[in-house]
Amino acid sequence: MIGEQPRAGSIGLVDEDLTGEIIGAAMSVHRELGPGLLESAYQASMCRELTLRGIPFQSQLDIPVEYKGLRLDCGYRIDLLVDNQVVVELKSIERFQRVHEAQLITYLRLSGVHVGLLINFNVPALRQGIVRRVL
Repeated sequence: MIGEQPRAGSIGLVDEDLTGEIIGAAMSVHRELGPGLLESAYQASMCRELTLRGIPFQSQLDIPVEYKGLRLDCGYRIDLLVDNQVVVELKSIERFQRVHEAQLITYLRLSGVHVGLLINFNVPALRQGIVRRVL
């Protein structure tokens, strides 16, 4: 798994509590900013909101691809890795396509993380823009 160790006592949070905290942070951002902005605005706002809530995360984390022992620098980046336990991919798009879920699944597989959230801020109600996947 990439990055630092999870905070003490958070191992059991992955299924419900931690993803609930992340979704709560995203809802706060969505309530404040609404839909229609660029992904970069939501990225910066999510970083601020997670910081204010004391939730550890890494932003724009490079994720290497390895092929037969060769490490390839392909420029893949995870938007947010929260508490070293949840991959969060942020979008501001009209609607999810299969490729967006495939991207999340690939990032989970490459990072060794088992839980991922795909969050689309370009929706009237944020609950319509959240997909959770577990490997």
